[in-house]
Amino acid sequence: MEQRTLRVIDCLYTGREKVAAAFLLKEGDRAAIVETNTNHAIPHIMQTMTEEGVQPEQVEWIIVTHAHLDHAGGASALLKKCPNATLVAHPKAAPHLIDPSRLLKSAKDIYGEETFQELYGTIKPIPEDRVKVPEDGESLSLGERELRLFFTRGHANHHFCVHDVSEKVVFAGDNFGIIYPALQHHGLFAFPSTPPTDFDALAAIESIDKILATGANRVFPTHFGEVTELEAIASQLREQLQTFHEWIEEVDASGQPDEALDALFDKRIRAHFDTKCEALGIPADNPHRRLLEIDVMLNGQGLSFAVKKRRYKRKKKQNA
Repeated sequence: MEQRTLRVIDCLYTGREKVAAAFLLKEGDRAAIVETNTNHAIPHIMQTMTEEGVQPEQVEWIIVTHAHLDHAGGASALLKKCPNATLVAHPKAAPHLIDPSRLLKSAKDIYGEETFQELYGTIKPIPEDRVKVPEDGESLSLGERELRLFFTRGHANHHFCVHDVSEKVVFAGDNFGIIYPALQHHGLFAFPSTPPTDFDALAAIESIDKILATGANRVFPTHFGEVTELEAIASQLREQLQTFHEWIEEVDASGQPDEALDALFDKRIRAHFDTKCEALGIPADNPHRRLLEIDVMLNGQGLSFAVKKRRYKRKKKQNA
């Protein structure tokens, strides 16, 4: 067997350690990178390649689990550094990386122009001839390594996971929750990521089951790193996702006006995280609680958007 390496790369996202990762796979003189984070992560990825003796020309695949910018924002810059690499993206993600205008507008609407520039910088279109669009279940070869891509809805409709078959490893993107190492010292603390615009709680539960069904004994969530307590994590995620599904059903039927939903779900999500932190003995003044601020914002917005989207589709159908 050729020399085989798997390295977790800390992308130092938002200037914090162990918040978002990329992954370097080396197989002999061939390499692949899973996730790119943002433009700011490229020096960290290149440094890790140097440490592992990987030349930029040896990178064959750059794989992004979905198009959200903390996963794919650095893809165009990394492709420029790696001249022989092909970007692999979900069929629904690839068009937004080839022409990122709508993706950038959506992100700027969420974060605002100033924060967007601070987080992501300038993101350029990717040439279509450097993009591979796989089918569900399709495999890529990396020497003797088989990387099977399987579609996993829930967090986003344009999401897949990567199953490194011989290593019994899954790179899960955002479909096996967020598990910040800094918040694990008081007990396991995993939670789903439920952002706009196409979060689906029941599909997210199905995707967790798909990940477990691979038989993997290790999963690598992008946020963050390697986890092995797979059943315990899956149980926590399923319970929370079921709760979020029930909230969406309840609020949808309640008649609450759309303009009230952002504040309503923000309050519920904050209370949800406060309760979990208190149960684990993580005090309110713990500096690592700040890690949750962006997640609280995005999760609340995602649940609110899910209700608004349901109502919009119903109204559109009624008026058809």
